[in-house]
Amino acid sequence: MCGIAGAVSFVSDMRENMKVYENMQRALLRRGPDQRGIVLRRETALIHTRLAVIDISGGRQPMSCKTSMGEYTIVYNGELYNTDELRSELEKSFSFETRSDTEVVLKSFIHWGESCVEHFNGIFAFAVYDERERRLFLARDRIGVKPLYYYNSNDMLIFASEIPALLEHPDVPRDIDAESVAELILMAPGRTPGCGVLKGIKEVKPGWCGYYDSEGLKLREYWRLKAYELNETFEQTAEHVRELVLDSIRRQLVSDVPVCTFLSGGLDSSLISSVASSELKKQGKVLNTFSVDYRDNEKYFQKSHFQPNSDPEYINCMTEYLGTEHHWCIVDTPELVDALYDATEARGLPAMADVDASLLLFCKEIKKHGTVALSGECADELFGGYPWYRDKEIRMTDGFPWAQSTAYRKRFITERYAKQIDAEDYVYSAYRRTADSAERLESDSAVDERMREMTQLNFYWFMQNLLDRKDKMSMYSGLEVRVPFCDYRIAEYLYNVKWEYKDYNGREKGLLREAMKDWLPERVLNRKKSPYPKTHNPAFLKAVSERLSDELKKKDTALTELVKREELEKLLTCKENVQWYGQLMNLPQTIAYFIQLSYWLERYKIRLV
Repeated sequence: MCGIAGAVSFVSDMRENMKVYENMQRALLRRGPDQRGIVLRRETALIHTRLAVIDISGGRQPMSCKTSMGEYTIVYNGELYNTDELRSELEKSFSFETRSDTEVVLKSFIHWGESCVEHFNGIFAFAVYDERERRLFLARDRIGVKPLYYYNSNDMLIFASEIPALLEHPDVPRDIDAESVAELILMAPGRTPGCGVLKGIKEVKPGWCGYYDSEGLKLREYWRLKAYELNETFEQTAEHVRELVLDSIRRQLVSDVPVCTFLSGGLDSSLISSVASSELKKQGKVLNTFSVDYRDNEKYFQKSHFQPNSDPEYINCMTEYLGTEHHWCIVDTPELVDALYDATEARGLPAMADVDASLLLFCKEIKKHGTVALSGECADELFGGYPWYRDKEIRMTDGFPWAQSTAYRKRFITERYAKQIDAEDYVYSAYRRTADSAERLESDSAVDERMREMTQLNFYWFMQNLLDRKDKMSMYSGLEVRVPFCDYRIAEYLYNVKWEYKDYNGREKGLLREAMKDWLPERVLNRKKSPYPKTHNPAFLKAVSERLSDELKKKDTALTELVKREELEKLLTCKENVQWYGQLMNLPQTIAYFIQLSYWLERYKIRLV
C-alpha cells in the first residue's frame, strides 16, 4: 500500500511548483515510509510514497513504460490478488522487469485501456498519464477500500490519497459552506458518496474510473451490485460461499513480508485467522494474532443488547484452538483521549471519535511486529449481520437505520447555516436516492426487495465509513490491512442470495456460519455478534467532557461558528444517551466528536463561507 498524489494542467508549467509537490508528498509519508518518488513534467506531476510489500527492490514508483504507442507513467496504491493470472496473460504481449503488481496494473492499462479495471481482483486507487494522448486516467476499486480524492479547478486537476495532501496545494481552498456543515453535523461520521466535505473536494466513488484531458474530467461507473436470478439450493449456496471465502483469504495471504491477523473472537476475524493459520502451518510458520482491549474494561463492562459479552474469553479460545502467537494491545484512557487528535489528522476529517482513536493506537502497536494484517470488515454488510437487518421493525423503518437522529443533530447547527439547510430533506433524500438505486428483480419477495435496499444502503454508507476508518487509521502507521470479505465476487454473489438462506437457523450470518462451520470451535462459531470493542470506563466521559469544556472557555473558537454554544454546554450536563451513530457513538463519543471537529477546524485553518 502507498500514498499517491499529483496534478495535471494544460495551461500551466508544472515544473515551476516542485516545492508544492514535495509538500504534498510529505503529507503522505506515513502511508509510504519506505520509498518516495516524483515525476515532474510540463503538464503533469505524479507523486508517490511507498509501503513495500511485494518485490521490495523492483516496485519503485512512479513507474514508466515506453511502447510503440507512447509513454505511460503510473502512481498506484493497492494490492492485486490475481497478479499471477494477469501477468501470464500479459506475457503474450509484454516482457516484465519486476514481480510487482504495479507493473501488471500499468501494462494492463496499456493493453486493455480503461477496461483494465474489469480484469482486476484487488483493492486499488491509481492514476496513469498517457503522454501521447495527453490525458490522465483515474480509477478506484469496486468496493472502495482504497481512497482517492480530487479537486477540479478551471484549468487543473489535483488528486491525492488523503485530503490533507490536497490541502498542501495552494490552489485547493480550505472552505466549508452550508452543504459541508450538513455533512459534518447531519451525516458524520458517514459521508455522501463522492463528497469530500470541504467545498470543491470530491472523492472518486467506488467502482468508478475516467479521464482528465483538455476537455475536462469525465468519470463513469464501471461496476455496481447487479441483480440476477440465482437458482441454487441452500447446500449449493453454502458450498459456493465456502469456496469464495477460502479463495479470497488465501489470495490475500500473498506477501514478501510477514502477514498477521486481527482477532476479536468474533465470527469474521476468527474465520480469517483460522484459514490464515492453516496456510502458514503448511509453510512451517506460526500465525501472529492481535487483539485490543481497554484498561479496566472488565471492571466496568455491562452487557447490552448490542454487546452481550466481552471479547477476551473468545479470543483466548481461538488462540488456544489455533496455537497462534498472540499479542494484546491494552489502551488506557489518557492515551485514548490524546489519540483523538491524531485520528482526526489520519482521517483528514473529524469522524468516529474513540472508535477511530483506539484503532489508530492498535495499528501502531501491530506495526511494531509486521507490515501486513488481515481484518474482518464487511461480512456484516454482505451476510446481514447487523441488528437492523434482523429486527423487522427497524428493517422497515424509512431512513438510515444506524442514524435516526436528524432531529437531535440539527439542534446543534447555528442559525447562520440552519436557515440554509432543510435537515430532514437533506438526510432523507440521500437515503432515498441510495435505496432507490438498488437493482431488483420482478420475482423478488417483499422481504428480499427490502434486503437489496438494505444491502445498498450499508454498502455505500455504513461500510464505506468503516473502510475509510480502517484504511486511514492503519496507514497512519504504515500498516497495510487487507479485507478478504471485500472481494467483489463475494459482494456480487451475496447480493443475489435470498434472505431465507442468509438467515439460516434464524441466526445473524447464519449462512456464513454454516458454510464455514468446520473452521471454528463450536463456542466461537455460535457466539452472538459483538461490535468493535469500546471503552466502558467512565473516566473517558469525564476526560472528554473536560476537554470540550476547556474548548468552550476560549473566546475565539471556530467551533461555535457552526455549532451552537448553548447546545454544547447542554451536552456536558446531559443525562440522556442519544445515539449519534447507532450504538457506536453515544454521549461520550458525541462529545469526543465535537472535540475532533474543533481541532480539525483549527489544525487545517478551515474557513467558513
